Amino acid sequence: MNVFEERGITHLDLHGIKHQDVESEVLNFIYQFQHLLPLIIICGNSNKMIDIASTVLISSNISYSSPRFGIIRVEGIS
Repeated sequence: MNVFEERGITHLDLHGIKHQDVESEVLNFIYQFQHLLPLIIICGNSNKMIDIASTVLISSNISYSSPRFGIIRVEGIS
C-alpha cells in the first residue's frame, strides 16, 4: 500500500495495484486511517480503477467526492 501525507492529508496511491486488489486496499486504507479524515485516493486515469474504488465506497456507505478526475476524497464513514 503506497500511503503518504501531503498538505496534512493522508493519501493512498493506487498506481501499480492490480484491479482485483483494489477493494481490499481501499477498505484497509480507510479503516486504518479513518481518524485522519478526510483522505485522498489517487486512482489516476484508469476509468476501471475509478469505478472499482467508487463502487467499494458506495457499497460500504462511505461518503466521498471527486474534486477532479482520478482523485477521490473520502469525507466520512456511516
